[in-house]
Formats: sequence, structure tokens, C-alpha cells
Amino acid sequence: MHPLHAATRPSVDAVEHVVRQAKVPVWIPWPLPTGWVVTGAAHAGDERSGGVATVVACSGPSPLGGAGELLLIAEAPGVGLGARYAGLPGPDPGDGVGSGPPHAKVEAAGHPTPMWALDVPDAAVYVGEAKGNWLWAILWPSTAGVLLLENVILQDLRTQSVLPDLPFGALSPRLNERHAA
Repeated sequence: MHPLHAATRPSVDAVEHVVRQAKVPVWIPWPLPTGWVVTGAAHAGDERSGGVATVVACSGPSPLGGAGELLLIAEAPGVGLGARYAGLPGPDPGDGVGSGPPHAKVEAAGHPTPMWALDVPDAAVYVGEAKGNWLWAILWPSTAGVLLLENVILQDLRTQSVLPDLPFGALSPRLNERHAA
């Protein structure tokens, strides 16, 4: 189990801390969808391992109305942070990822990245692979999952010499719902 280190307040300093610790990508949709803000960042790991999993939380208007929330998680295989946020047993997404046609595609670090939907109650959960790591997109409510049908471009904040001008909102309570990976 890797401890989860979540910022207590969304800020540039919090995101920069996660980026410095990260051994895996720190994904963010950039540009953010219209009206969306960053609502937190966290990493899982310790002093020896570094950040073997990262999560960036965002929220804004859902394409079908109401508010939507998104967690973007990158993790080394076997860590299990994405599965814990999705409420799945085991560390990895299980069967179905990579078989059959993808349910959505995003652009991750300039590459088309297929994503497969998992059957999870009360959320839209998509999983794919980018840069040799699991990429999870978990959205609430489940209808917010249509966001991934739009042209979503993900940037790895570790590759940015200067962080983009990120808008911040209130801390997402979802970051601390699952305390460890």
C-alpha cells in the first residue's frame, strides 16, 4: 500500500509539488473544458518510490447539464489507485481493457489514446494506457462521461517548462474518499 498525499487546497504550489514527486504522468485536460477548474491534485508513494500514481481533480458544467467532476489518474501497473477510486477490487482494471473497439479516445501527450469503459455504478469510468502507465478517467455523475466523446487533449504537466495558467476551484472531496493505494 502506498500512502496518498492530497493537497488540502488546490493551488499552483500543490500541483507543482505533485509534479516534482511524480514518476508517472500528471495528466490534465488542456485546454480545460469551458467553465472547468482544477479542484485538487495528489500523488501516491513514499520517499523511496516517489509518486507511483498521480491524480488531478477537475470540475465544471457537465455537457448534459448540472455539475460534473473528473479525476484523471496515472499509475504504474499494480498500484491500484484508479481501481480504488472506481470502487473496483484488485489493483488493475481487469478484463475488457484492450479487447474490442474502444469506447472513447483522448489525445495524451500528442498520441491518440483509446479508452475502454468499465461497468461501475454511479460513475463513468474509462481506462487506457499512455506512456507505459494506466490512464484512468473517472467522471461523476455517470452522464458526465460524454465529456470524453469531445476532443479531449491531455497534457503531462511534467513536460511543461512552465505550468499553464490553471484556474482553481474548491477542493474536491473525492480526493480523500479512498485514502491509500
